[in-house]
Amino acid sequence: MKKIKFALIVPGVILFLSAAISVFFDQAILVRKGTLYRVNINNKVVALTFDDGPSSEWTPKILAELKRAGVKATFFMLGKHVAQYPEIARQVADEGHEIGNHSYKHDVLLYYKKEELKNEIREAENIIKQATGQVTRYFRPPKAWLTRREKIKIKEMGYEIVLWSLNSKDWVSFDDKYIIRFLIKNVRPGDIILFHDAGGVFGVEGGDRHETVSTIFRLVERLREKDYRCVTISELLKLGKDNNEK
Repeated sequence: MKKIKFALIVPGVILFLSAAISVFFDQAILVRKGTLYRVNINNKVVALTFDDGPSSEWTPKILAELKRAGVKATFFMLGKHVAQYPEIARQVADEGHEIGNHSYKHDVLLYYKKEELKNEIREAENIIKQATGQVTRYFRPPKAWLTRREKIKIKEMGYEIVLWSLNSKDWVSFDDKYIIRFLIKNVRPGDIILFHDAGGVFGVEGGDRHETVSTIFRLVERLREKDYRCVTISELLKLGKDNNEK
């Protein structure tokens, strides 16, 4: 009986500890080497990025807030969600936003065989191109996890690996006021800020992104008060290159 109870309790404890670590620690810090996670620049610019979409419910609302704020962002899309909602993916592109590759089905890619890794990325790439006309050049790994070998392979495929320097933790459903306060307190020139337009604590399906929607416009306003501009990943890289050539 004790063994049965132990077997039932352990998975729950592991799940709880994993969730707690994810809430209070940003695992991306551990795998930043060899990736783009911020740009060393003097200009007061930041890039807003959104993962796990498109969502038929939340992506249009986020697009409306970005339009109201007058800024462009970069959306790292899942191939399977683009296949479900091609019209939403097309709307993102039509409204002038940039689209990145977030894999096909959001599996953690650690220890994928080379061919499996290639297929996962190319499948998403092809679906995104078919739906939006955009050829993806930036890849963001699910949960940030990649080995050195996988980073090399992805770069050989022509991709820049993009992580982030500021994590809004919006998937935890933190209050929008807390998210804004945290980001404004910690923002620096060249930051890449992580948000989500789909999913929740335990997966990429469904989820409640109303705090994300509530955050966007007021965050942009607060950033402007501090003389910051919001740009896409491509624009951020170009500004960083121009800054380094001076």
